[in-house]
Amino acid sequence: MIRSILIGILVIAVGATAYWGYEEHQEKNAILINAENNYQRAFHELTYHIDQLEDEIGVTLAMNSRKQLSPALAEVWRITSQAHSDVGQLPLTLLPFNKTEEFLAQMGSFSYRTAVRDLEKSPLTDDEYNTLKTLYSRAGEIKNELRKVQSLVIKNNLRWMDVELALAAEKTPQDNTIIDGFKTVEKNVEGYDEVNWGPEMTQQLTHKKEVYKKIQGEIISKEQAKEKAEAFFDLSNDASIQVNETGEKSEYGAYSVTVANPKENAEIYMDLTKKGGMPIWILNTREVDEQKISLNEAAEKAKQFLGKHKFKNLTLTESAQYSNVGVFSFVTQTDNVLIYPETIKIKVALDNGEITGFESLDYLVSQKDREIKQPAISRDEALTNVNPKLKVQEEHIAIIENDLGNEVLCYEFLGVMNNDTYRIFINGETGDEEMVEKLKEAEPNYESF
Repeated sequence: MIRSILIGILVIAVGATAYWGYEEHQEKNAILINAENNYQRAFHELTYHIDQLEDEIGVTLAMNSRKQLSPALAEVWRITSQAHSDVGQLPLTLLPFNKTEEFLAQMGSFSYRTAVRDLEKSPLTDDEYNTLKTLYSRAGEIKNELRKVQSLVIKNNLRWMDVELALAAEKTPQDNTIIDGFKTVEKNVEGYDEVNWGPEMTQQLTHKKEVYKKIQGEIISKEQAKEKAEAFFDLSNDASIQVNETGEKSEYGAYSVTVANPKENAEIYMDLTKKGGMPIWILNTREVDEQKISLNEAAEKAKQFLGKHKFKNLTLTESAQYSNVGVFSFVTQTDNVLIYPETIKIKVALDNGEITGFESLDYLVSQKDREIKQPAISRDEALTNVNPKLKVQEEHIAIIENDLGNEVLCYEFLGVMNNDTYRIFINGETGDEEMVEKLKEAEPNYESF
């Protein structure tokens, strides 16, 4: 009798284990199928969008109406953005595909710059027309390569999950059709360096490569980086500091610092430039307790921190509260002109005023000598181009970076409309509305609802 009961229990246990294993297997398969479906969708959409891209560029070449050319180029920019997004959804992180992504980004930037320009006043130049012809040809080449891969994927029922596994392996198989196809695309794109993106684009691309070299100062050692990190924080004696160099592919030479601080049961992360040992960003992971200081008091803490570390001529331009943390933006002020490209952001804990976040890369790479001229239009002329429903409360002269990456001298008007606060920038040369920003307000505590 007892033996029969034990056998019955054992059978039930084996059955339950088998059922559990079957359920686990089914769930795992469901996850894999979902991932595979997403990869397949992204790949086929990428191929479709490259098809569209070639067609749309071809349309722009056939156009004679400048009025129609702007929306057509805007459509090229939109499709390029979608294609770039499709690439980002594929498991290609371990496969060199950056040249293709960069080419798509540059193509989008070129089409956007041209689309937003007044083509009646500044029509396409012969060089720009030739650039469009080159892009049309290149898009066709990329399309053909992707079509070959797509045909093999469909014909042979190839799976993207196999690509992910192959790329994650130490040795990538040489006969993976999808990987080989994308390598061919990447190799072909490497030969597109002869594309003439125009003087503005060329200058911007050169600027992007050279911008980090602007950071000034002597090269510091790891030990000096450690000392500088210690100077930034009030650390306990048992705090552990680890310093590592950033990888070779980093856009700027820097040391990454990790501080384990037992006093607060938290870690602090920090990047310092090798040149000059300037802080690029700081993140303190500790939990922030109930608010004890006001946003204004926290702003003063942020100002003191900047002063202590010799950041000069900065003025507070924006503040917001998120739960128990204050977030502040400071920009350089020169001769009463706000230089927005030189921005530093600081997070302050509202329980004790400690700095929990800091970001200064824009500030570091944007510093330069500027010849600041007077606006060509008056303040009253600029104000006529501001929405009359906006109740202006503050106004400044400011330099901003527009959508094309160029610095523009503007009138800045800060005002309220429909209980929201806006910042309007009016071009000081043309009177055009250059940029509109809605300023963030304190975030509600949703847990209390």
